[in-house]
Amino acid sequence: MCCRVPSSRALLPQLLRPQGGFWTGREARWGFLTSCRQRAGGADPQAPSLPSQARVVICGGGIVGTSVAYHLAKLGWTEVVLLEQGRLGAGTTRLCAGIVSVAKPISIECQMADYSNSLYLQLEQETGVSTGYVQTGSLCLAQNQDRFLSLKRLASRLRVMGISCSIMKPKDIAKLHPLVNIHDLVGALHLPGDAVISPPDVNRALAVAAAGQGVQILERTTVQQVVVEKGRVTAVETDRGSIQCQYFVNCAGQWGYELGQASEVKVSVPLHGCEHFYLLTKPLQDPLPASTPVVMDMDGRIYVRSWNGGLLSGGFEKNPKPIFTEGRNQLEIQNLQEDWDHFEPMLSALLRRMPAVQAAEIQQLVNCPEAFTPDMHCLMGESPGLQGYYVLAGMNSSGLALAGGAGRFLAEWMTYGYPTANVWPLDIKRFGNLQSSRTFLRHRVMEVMPLLYELKVPRWDFQTGRQLRTSPLFDRLDTQGARWMEKHGFERPKYFVPPGKDLLALDQSKTFYKPDWFDIVGEEVKCCKEAVCVVDMSSFTKFELSSSGDQALDLLQYLCSNDLDVPVGHVVHTGMLNQRGGYENDCSVVRLSKSSFFIISPTDQQVHCWSWIKKHMGEDQQLHLEDVSWKYTALNLIGPRAMDVLAELSYVPMTPEHFPSMFCKEMSVGYANGIRVMSMTHTGEPGFMLYIPIEYALHVYNEVMSVGQRFGVRNAGYYALRSLRVENFFAFWGSDLDGFTSPLEGGRESRVKLDKEMDFLGRDALLLQRHEGLYRRLVLLVLLDHDTELDLWPWWAEPVYRGSELVGSTSSSAYSYTLQRHLCMALVRPPGAPVTPDLLTPDLLTRAEYQVDIAGQRYTARAKLYPLSSTLAQQRPRPKDPLELSNLQGK
Repeated sequence: MCCRVPSSRALLPQLLRPQGGFWTGREARWGFLTSCRQRAGGADPQAPSLPSQARVVICGGGIVGTSVAYHLAKLGWTEVVLLEQGRLGAGTTRLCAGIVSVAKPISIECQMADYSNSLYLQLEQETGVSTGYVQTGSLCLAQNQDRFLSLKRLASRLRVMGISCSIMKPKDIAKLHPLVNIHDLVGALHLPGDAVISPPDVNRALAVAAAGQGVQILERTTVQQVVVEKGRVTAVETDRGSIQCQYFVNCAGQWGYELGQASEVKVSVPLHGCEHFYLLTKPLQDPLPASTPVVMDMDGRIYVRSWNGGLLSGGFEKNPKPIFTEGRNQLEIQNLQEDWDHFEPMLSALLRRMPAVQAAEIQQLVNCPEAFTPDMHCLMGESPGLQGYYVLAGMNSSGLALAGGAGRFLAEWMTYGYPTANVWPLDIKRFGNLQSSRTFLRHRVMEVMPLLYELKVPRWDFQTGRQLRTSPLFDRLDTQGARWMEKHGFERPKYFVPPGKDLLALDQSKTFYKPDWFDIVGEEVKCCKEAVCVVDMSSFTKFELSSSGDQALDLLQYLCSNDLDVPVGHVVHTGMLNQRGGYENDCSVVRLSKSSFFIISPTDQQVHCWSWIKKHMGEDQQLHLEDVSWKYTALNLIGPRAMDVLAELSYVPMTPEHFPSMFCKEMSVGYANGIRVMSMTHTGEPGFMLYIPIEYALHVYNEVMSVGQRFGVRNAGYYALRSLRVENFFAFWGSDLDGFTSPLEGGRESRVKLDKEMDFLGRDALLLQRHEGLYRRLVLLVLLDHDTELDLWPWWAEPVYRGSELVGSTSSSAYSYTLQRHLCMALVRPPGAPVTPDLLTPDLLTRAEYQVDIAGQRYTARAKLYPLSSTLAQQRPRPKDPLELSNLQGK
């Protein structure tokens, strides 16, 4: 392959040719925006005046910012101003590879990319601006069986959303792409709807459409500071003056982090830039048609698309190069320095995959920056600490594919107060300030970028940025064989490796089948059932809400669906709902005194729950909310002998007669005083939660383990907890429950005070739902013909069918060591169209036969609406016949 490359400066005009998917240098100048304005009937923007006020100011004129402006205008917003510090679309958008693919790791991103594809297809007709849209389709290649399985799982998930796709054999790949070497492939996923576009032209079309709806677009205007008053946005200061506004949207891409820090109240926008390389060739001897499918060879870490008769090929290397860690960033993105040595592994992968490219002449190696986030998903939503400040940034090299859908959802969020889909995996409130360290971000994005194409089996963990938040017991547990997982920066034990086991082999075990930790977790579960286990659950979010009078009670009565006016010492499981009746939070609340409450929420709710409560507190000076997560170590004692251990340590009877369920007492444990002991476990099993002031944590743990030796005590981790909670039908927020799932759909009507004539947030929606009937229901599916030893395991997001009709998908799953079967939670609806609530009766739900699709293979399942009974829990032998299992369940 000829590697004689002209200088970058000389080739830049060639790079911007529209026929190759880029705009020309002339169109990139101010004149292009002039033509936009003239078409929209506006004034010449050569010397536009800065408006003194606006409803919303958007910072960033790339494809993300123009998408937000476009969708706000479509939703009827007026007085929208978009500011760009350089030229419109002169950031990462200008050098984007132009691929729109729905092959994304999570469902919400697939949905966003699918919408983007549809939007870009119709933009040319709407605006008259050529967008270079070509529906090429794409091929995701698999060089090994594990990759092939991951593609099959993706295909099942895409079909749930109605996205066309098919699994192909190697010989079929060659029919679609003549250059692909198929000899080392085991198969591929074909996505016929994927496309390529000209990113700057799509950016231009969005700007034209937005300007036509009245959006003011101002180039060469730099945002210097966001002005804040009483916790909300009031103005934006620029190098050309100030704009009074109610809302601000940070779509600054590479500069999003710095822009967040420029606010009077600093906004955490955890992203970091890395260099991203792709190669351009001159036209091949037999030029590739523009409609040639995009190739994504993830095992080779490369992607390839046709470009002006030749090829554009880039990838995600194992050793990425972070950028922009010091000094002032570029005003506009230029082609960064070439690094052929760095690109060589990807070039070699390209030549292995397409040997015929060896004869092609290289035109240029493009090096452009991309912004990455700590978990490979973009950042969107309102800042938790600043009302009116929204963010849409950190697109992880998928900005083009996600921009349309992300812009739409953010515009809906700003308009209605919520988007029309569950975007929690992308919500900026999933992160806190702890993930904003520059060092953390630099190290994490060096791991994130290679992971975009890495094979990820279920339960994989990040390796960088670890031990950021730890329990006081971390070292103690680590020496006892704890294997760790990370949640919201907090280290949590997965399981404990017994002495004599190969720790290295377990750490490196990756599979879609039965995992190597299966027997270890089984022993922990058995101990929870028969003796007592200790689980460190210190990562849970913990707040204290207090007031001088009844204000704290009144606030919680409005925010919570369950009745919080209970005697002091009682524990209440409740949801915090939104106006739609969906869960914003699922928590346990303890009444500590007449006017103070202890709120326990999921780990990743720390920022979101705080923001939700503070938002509804308003400026009431009588209310005080404190995050006490760091003040308490939480130990979960699970099992029938837990009461014996605590009784011996506290000299207080712990039987149900003396310590009833869902009750809290402050008591001594060993030498330590002031321990909050609660008769609950978050799993449905008997036991207690101990909330221990951190200075006593090690003492209490040592005492529990010492005294517990006589009762068979052992450590356990979150994998055992998951098995127990799924078996007992304990739905968890973030997986089984979200902002669109109501307590009635989740089978939790008993936790709702609907019949007490009390007003609370979401009550009207629940009353309407109860009156009209349910259209879907959370069920527990028991897989009947699934072989745990030989078959692929279910994890989450598997399609659920009744007959030939799709009726839902799984939200979480676990192996039940008691039942010796796999269990899956799933929100299901009745089959048929239109869907009617009379088909969702308990009898019809539990009598129906379901199939769970795992990577294209369907397994029969039966549904339960309630936890497995205690009688069933005592059945140790595995039923041999599915009918026998059905009888055990009372079917």
